[in-house]
Amino acid sequence: MEKTITISGQAVKLKATAAVPRLYRIKFRRDIIQDITALEKVVKKKKTDGGDLPPEALEMFENVAYIMVRHADPEGVPNTPEEWLDKFDTFSIYQVLPEILELWQLNMETRSTPKKK
Repeated sequence: MEKTITISGQAVKLKATAAVPRLYRIKFRRDIIQDITALEKVVKKKKTDGGDLPPEALEMFENVAYIMVRHADPEGVPNTPEEWLDKFDTFSIYQVLPEILELWQLNMETRSTPKKK
C-alpha cells in the first residue's frame, strides 16, 4: 500500500508492505507492531486526557514515518531519520500520525474472506 501525504507543505510518499517490520527491526532493533500499538494508545490517551506526547512516542513516530518513507523511495531518502527530518520546517505530529496509522491499518487488514461451513 502506498499513500502520499503532506508534511510541512511537501508531498511525501509512504509505503507499507510486509517488508516494513523487517526493515524497521534491522534499522532500529525494535518491533514496529509493538511501537505502533504504543503510539495508538498514546494518541487515544491524548484525546481523552490532553497533554503532550512523551519523548519516546515522538521518537517512535519519527522512526515509523522514516521507514515508510524510505521504503517508498530508497534512493531519494537520506540514510538517517535526522537527515530526513532536516528537510522539513516544524510540523504537527497530530496531523501526520493519523495518516501513518491509517496506512498501517489498511496494510494489516485481511484481504481474504473466511469460508463458512
